[in-house]
Amino acid sequence: MKINIIVIDKKSKELLYAPLIEHYKKIAKPFAKVEVVEVFDKEIAKAQDLSAIAAQRSYTNALGRYLGGGTSIALDPSSKEVDSFDFAKLLKDSAEINFFIGGAYGLERDFLIKCNYAISFGKITLSHKLVKVVLLEQIFRGLAINHNHPYHK
Repeated sequence: MKINIIVIDKKSKELLYAPLIEHYKKIAKPFAKVEVVEVFDKEIAKAQDLSAIAAQRSYTNALGRYLGGGTSIALDPSSKEVDSFDFAKLLKDSAEINFFIGGAYGLERDFLIKCNYAISFGKITLSHKLVKVVLLEQIFRGLAINHNHPYHK
């Protein structure tokens, strides 16, 4: 199984969350190969300075090339909230899963409709750096549930 996390975020060498990201990628290895892809370019930077609509459009353009390969799941705070067991079900029976995290202005409705699922971890707002860690933890938890691993208990 391959799991990709595609996020609108500048590539950084920050030291706070990087060890946690690597930790969850490592412990998930027996069940899935997990990769994090950070997408950010000049078009996104310009669009974010223009308006929320322009920013969302630029996110759709940047993330669109990752749609179509496997199951696509967008993180969107206004979508259906899932618990760990619902989340684990999303991971079943897929050879490849792409998780999408939008930029500061969220994702366009058109992009969300193109995804197989749009889910929410709740109504709180998290930084991109932190949401990557939360998503990775939930991915490992979901894989643990699906493989009867004791982590979830």
